[in-house]
Amino acid sequence: MEVKIGVQHAPREIVLESGQSAEEVESAVADALAGKAQLLSLTDDKGRKVLVPADKIAYVEIGEPAVRRVGFGAL
Repeated sequence: MEVKIGVQHAPREIVLESGQSAEEVESAVADALAGKAQLLSLTDDKGRKVLVPADKIAYVEIGEPAVRRVGFGAL
């Protein structure tokens, strides 16, 4: 699952591939924005944790998993 997180006062967004489902990511974001958690905590495919302060989140975009293409042809 591709997740993009916009952070206030930061010129670049955070992009990660997460093994979590869309519902799990949405629930974590909702908890952070509702004040139940101080940090938005997500884990990427490689096991690294990404922590973002809840009050600095500008937006979160939850997308479909990216399919990696192999080869030189554009099919």
